[in-house]
Amino acid sequence: MSAMRQPRAFGQRREPHIIIVAQGDRIRHMTVRPWMAALGISLAGMMAIGYLGATTYLVLRDNLIGATMARQARMQHDYEDRIAALRAQVDRVTSRQLLDQQIVEEKVEKLLEQQMALTSRHGKLDSLVERAEENGVMPESLPTVRSSDGSQRASLNDGMRAIERLMGHDSAEAEATPDNVTLAYVPLRQTAADRADRLFSNVTRSLKDIEREQLDRLQSLTIGATAAADEIGRILRKTGVDISLGETGTDQPAVGGPYLDPQPPTGFDASLSELDAALTRLEAMRSTAKRLPFANPAPGKQITSRFGNRIDPFFGRLALHAGIDFSAATGGEVKSTGSGTVITAGRSGGYGNMVEIDHGDGITTRFGHLSRVLVKVGDHVSTGDVVGLAGSTGRSTGPHLHYEVRRNGAPVDPMHFLNAGMKLTALVD
Repeated sequence: MSAMRQPRAFGQRREPHIIIVAQGDRIRHMTVRPWMAALGISLAGMMAIGYLGATTYLVLRDNLIGATMARQARMQHDYEDRIAALRAQVDRVTSRQLLDQQIVEEKVEKLLEQQMALTSRHGKLDSLVERAEENGVMPESLPTVRSSDGSQRASLNDGMRAIERLMGHDSAEAEATPDNVTLAYVPLRQTAADRADRLFSNVTRSLKDIEREQLDRLQSLTIGATAAADEIGRILRKTGVDISLGETGTDQPAVGGPYLDPQPPTGFDASLSELDAALTRLEAMRSTAKRLPFANPAPGKQITSRFGNRIDPFFGRLALHAGIDFSAATGGEVKSTGSGTVITAGRSGGYGNMVEIDHGDGITTRFGHLSRVLVKVGDHVSTGDVVGLAGSTGRSTGPHLHYEVRRNGAPVDPMHFLNAGMKLTALVD
């Protein structure tokens, strides 16, 4: 135990504190000096401050860690929300592209069908054009589709390939498309879609132009064939030919089959049928005109006696001259004026050596006073074939050709047929 403190006088030095520790028989004492107390207090204060600092650090660290984790969680949520929004937008873009691609494929399929239909129509039209050319109806040149500014338009196949390339069917554009589609790529696809729409419009307009020109051409050919057939029919009527026989024709193929309701024709098919009917009628008219005797039996020879009543050179009285006479030297060629079958070839009374040809429809021609007959009965002759040589056999006063045209056995003026033949030349040849 420490000794009793004595009151310290002013100015006297304080006595140091002594700490006495007794343990059994052992007694220890330690003098506590002021500096030691100050050091102990400092150490205690430092330990308290360190403890408080450590505690504060731990508390603040937990708060900082919590705030950091919360901020990272918010950033992650925002990032995930952004990714979800981008994915949704990409899905919408992809869905729209797939829908646009499906629509484009349907349009391409329709355009291909139209193109195939036009190609098929063009083949049918070509066959009718050939028939029209054979019958003297000269069509215009094949239609050429041109763009609105007058320049030559690219072919339809090029347009179709361009559309497929723009819609992602081409490998070059597929490589240019990024794997991870972003919003920045949408305007490019939109631009491609706009270009595809413009190409669709151009190709569709081209197809419509071709279809319209085909229809115009059909109508033009139909009008031309109808006009030619009408003109031939008008000329044939003046010669007394039965037009119904000419339009119907004499050689009809055998046909038959069960009756079925007709299919409703399209505009193009109806035009084809009209042109086919007009060409069939024109062909029948031309065939009739080529078959009947409209040619000249002695081209370039002068007519010395016409059809009708005249003074008979032998009896000196009025008599009917049933044909016309052509001035021709002995041995001059006599040509058939139409196609037909020889029904007489040899001596025939006052005709001398005569050739008679049956042209059908009750019309026959006779060539008299021949010096030589070059055909025999049953021969089929065409217009312009030489059937004999001119002479002066039979009831004749000199070398010439006597030519007759008879309808149902009755003589008619051959000049009607010769005049009609000159008009038919441009329509038949």
